[in-house]
Amino acid sequence: MIRALDAVLPALLAATLLSRSAFGGYGMSLFAAQTSPPDPCYDEHGNPRRCIPDFVNAAFGKEVRVSSTCGRTPSRYCVVTSAEKGDEKTRNCHTCDASDPKKYHPPAYLTDLNNPHNLTCWQSENFIQFPQNVTLNLSLGKKFEVTYVSLQFCSPRPESMVIYKSMDYGKTWVPFQFYSAQCRKMYNKPNRAAITKQNEQEAVCTDSHTDMYPLTGGLIAFSTLDGRPSAHDFDSSPVLQDWVTATDIKVTFSRLHTFGDENEDDSELARDSYFYAVSDLQVGGRCKCNGHASRCVKDRDGSLVCECKHNTAGPECDRCKPFHYDRPWQRATAREANECVAKKKCNTWSETGGGGAILRYIVFLVAEENSASSGQSERFWAVVLFHCFGYDT
Repeated sequence: MIRALDAVLPALLAATLLSRSAFGGYGMSLFAAQTSPPDPCYDEHGNPRRCIPDFVNAAFGKEVRVSSTCGRTPSRYCVVTSAEKGDEKTRNCHTCDASDPKKYHPPAYLTDLNNPHNLTCWQSENFIQFPQNVTLNLSLGKKFEVTYVSLQFCSPRPESMVIYKSMDYGKTWVPFQFYSAQCRKMYNKPNRAAITKQNEQEAVCTDSHTDMYPLTGGLIAFSTLDGRPSAHDFDSSPVLQDWVTATDIKVTFSRLHTFGDENEDDSELARDSYFYAVSDLQVGGRCKCNGHASRCVKDRDGSLVCECKHNTAGPECDRCKPFHYDRPWQRATAREANECVAKKKCNTWSETGGGGAILRYIVFLVAEENSASSGQSERFWAVVLFHCFGYDT
């Protein structure tokens, strides 16, 4: 036993002297001589401050699950072209074929690198018209605070579509935004309803960006905070903080635009001209860390989590670390970092004072563990630790 203690005492003594942040000692840091990049979560004096991860396109490179893709069996599709509204329309027909990479339009094209000089487009099967729909389902991998969702189209934009969000990895869904040239008829929603503080966590319907033209290259971009009254004071609005939070995004295309010729005599050619095609799906936002982390990393299981600071823990830094409950957890703001604080340490630590008491407690733990003692000694260590940090056992 004595030899075991002699072996560990020098290391424990060094740890006690060097761990100023843990024990309040005055030893210099082991890595003081080394330079490291400044931590965005702390100012130049070491005081905690709000920090946030980089703004990213959270959809980039991620898999999108779709309900329809052309080409599972080779099929014809036709692209309608006309210079302006009212001009004579022409149709150029092609083949969608999953067995030929040059003729395939897979879901991976939704979130690949969007190069305008080499446009790649996902494409649905032809003429899936209301009441049938086509869905795109994207998992972000963790909670994000979403700023916008945008889609760039290779086909005409839909006549009606909905953007949904999930906060529980696709178990439940709530609408983010409705788009329709017929809001009341399609979704039983008024067109362009006013947003007030009483309904700023509700999706609205708009006929904006629902025109059939342009026939290609049209954009739909939904800004999650646009027009929301509390957006100017986002830090103080739990309602909007919840509103922008999502783990998954789903887009439902409800109704195709047509020229009204799908029921004419030569309707097969017309119907082959109506489909959904998208070149780029983006979800702009930040990994949700509640102001307590400057980046997200992969954990041991490969899951995306926040690299928490300010004595916080959890995938979103949404709770305090053990023994840091001296004040309730709070989200960091621009004014206050709201660092989690440890329970007050013992006023005197022991009759002898200083770091010796802490060292003695640590040595006692090591000694008892090395002796493989019964549960009684483990209980005694727990009493020492919890009493020192102000807990009752």
